Amino acid sequence: MIFTFIFILLIVVGLYIFMQHPQFGGKPSSQELKMIEASNNYKKGQFRNLSNTPQLTSDASIFKIMRKFFFNKDKTNTPPFILPSKKANLFELDVKDDVIVWFGHSSYFMQLSGKTILIDPVFSGHASPVRFTTKSFKGSDVYKTEDIPSIDFLLITHDHYDHLDYETIIRLRPKICTVITGLGVGAHFKRWGYDEKIIFEKDWNEEINFDLLTFITTPARHFSGRNFKRNTSLWLSFVIITPDKKVFVGGDSGYDTHFRTIGEKFGPFDLVILENGQYNQYWKYIHMMPEEVVQAAMDLKAKKLLPVHWGKFSLSLHAWDEPIRRTISEAKGKNLVVLHPMIGEAVALDANSTLTQWWD
Repeated sequence: MIFTFIFILLIVVGLYIFMQHPQFGGKPSSQELKMIEASNNYKKGQFRNLSNTPQLTSDASIFKIMRKFFFNKDKTNTPPFILPSKKANLFELDVKDDVIVWFGHSSYFMQLSGKTILIDPVFSGHASPVRFTTKSFKGSDVYKTEDIPSIDFLLITHDHYDHLDYETIIRLRPKICTVITGLGVGAHFKRWGYDEKIIFEKDWNEEINFDLLTFITTPARHFSGRNFKRNTSLWLSFVIITPDKKVFVGGDSGYDTHFRTIGEKFGPFDLVILENGQYNQYWKYIHMMPEEVVQAAMDLKAKKLLPVHWGKFSLSLHAWDEPIRRTISEAKGKNLVVLHPMIGEAVALDANSTLTQWWD
């Protein structure tokens, strides 16, 4: 009996020590907590979605899900080959060009009106606090932090590990001029040595103006958390407005009425970037199915759609390329251009080409 007690105690102590690592982020100060508690979206100790959003459907259970992850993954859940990629020199882009470079999953770089924008960068090769789990697909890590130029605006949609990567954020710190993110996420950056003066933490439906760019923080339907307690920070989408373009950055989100609301208020959009991957019927409220991605783009009055949240990590059960195939199929006949650049490929925002089907 005593040996069992000691064994359990050692596990608890070990877990406690592990959880003190800075990768798990920081906690808001008392002043920051007051700002969080003042949000209309914060109730009973946590942030809430606009609509009731269960993490799982009523017919799901942890046992069912674990069984499927062990025994029912698609046989091509990870690519059977090294992914092809391109690599642009981001330091030498023409300042006049509006371009986007997708790094796989939900990480991408944009240059708009001569300003550099980086969204949810993950360059560490994994999307988990444990390095040997959730590893990136072979061929998807063509860019490293040293390939990234000075960044005018770093946008973080929420604090999950596949969107807010500790190793990447630490290495990028000297290059970041401004951070824009949701309430509560700034505590992570402050623990990681970022100057609080460059961090802008926002609630939904707030506007920030910087020279030629306007950022509007808008809702998403998701959740947050880097440890056992969820929803202590806010998840966002973004509207980006320049003198001649409008771009929507969706972050992670289940389908809901907020897409139509945003489209009616700010659309049409020249480009919408929506999560498309890591979905399943069991968690359909927090991740869209591909057909819903197309509907969300239509709700947003999109001229072009760039589906992300696929192509780098396996976080669900479907085939690795199923998200893009289903999205393209659904978009046919709806007058919606779907961009699907190769990882690392610099694409002009004015491009009308759908590019090659590089996954075949």
